[in-house]
Amino acid sequence: MTTPAAELVGVSQRFGSFTAVDSIDLRIPRGRLTTLLGPSGCGKTTTLRMLAGYATPTSGRILIDGQDATRTPPEKRDLGMVFQSYALFPHLTVADNVAYGLTMRKVPAPERRRRAAEALELVGLGHLGDRKPKQLSGGQQQRVALARAVAIRPRLLLLDEPLSNLDARLRVQMRAEIRRIQSETGLTVVLVTHDQDEALEMSDEMVLMRAGKVVQTGAPRDVFPAPADRFVAEFLGYENFLTLADGREAAVRPEHLCVVPADTPLDGQADGAVVLDAVVRDVAYRGVDVLVTCEATDPAGTTVRLVADHRADHTAAGAGPAPAAGDRVRLLAPTARLAPLTAEPATEGIS
Repeated sequence: MTTPAAELVGVSQRFGSFTAVDSIDLRIPRGRLTTLLGPSGCGKTTTLRMLAGYATPTSGRILIDGQDATRTPPEKRDLGMVFQSYALFPHLTVADNVAYGLTMRKVPAPERRRRAAEALELVGLGHLGDRKPKQLSGGQQQRVALARAVAIRPRLLLLDEPLSNLDARLRVQMRAEIRRIQSETGLTVVLVTHDQDEALEMSDEMVLMRAGKVVQTGAPRDVFPAPADRFVAEFLGYENFLTLADGREAAVRPEHLCVVPADTPLDGQADGAVVLDAVVRDVAYRGVDVLVTCEATDPAGTTVRLVADHRADHTAAGAGPAPAAGDRVRLLAPTARLAPLTAEPATEGIS
């Protein structure tokens, strides 16, 4: 088995009576992009800080390239770090900011300039080396911070919520940029985020955390259709939770449901589907579609949300216009789209 780039073995971090990270085991695969994902307070940033050396575990071991680094100070771990705030030096030029880590490592000036220039070219800012950070946009400053971390050729590149200060358009652009840079350089990247879309789009490996524990790991294509429990399902955007005939609970996303008027013959559509009778309570127009909120007529009055096309032919049966509040409908949930849940922990802490 290939030695992981980093490994946490039984790692805990306690602050008095509060346990921020609770005896986690985690392997960071080499040359891949791993995201630590979860709500605020779940322990993901504390885990990253311990990996970086800015916090020392209360118990457990941290291995980097197979060597025990639990007590190794940050400057000797040979890791690159990009903070939420970018942490650029306002009095230095862009080029000097990027070269800063190389200067601290006493890299000779000619090589330092060359590697800083290469890193700036990698992030598309080779023409801005003479500027000061205050002359750059937020997105450009983020790229400079990324170039500075890459320039030292770190064993691991650690990113702490690197896109949270950018607007929505720039966040999407920087997701692609970070993914491209990781692919081109082959760096091992660990990225902390609370944004499930960001994690799904960028990750080779996702690590979902809750209350200081790892609750599920895996590639997005494996985790998304098979959440381990209700907490994971809710965090990944599943809004509907149905009780199956055998008593199990299953999750289904709004876009995977079909709605037809209550009097529409199903003509075999119910084969391989869970069917619920319901009443439409609200229809919210969202531009390309509508979000329909229904109340099922089951004893629990289950609330179900689905996405429908706001144009005329929105259902699988082509049964007419989008439903309106007060309509009686039938909801079809294809069993192939259901994610049976093996556990149902409490969902406090989701944010």
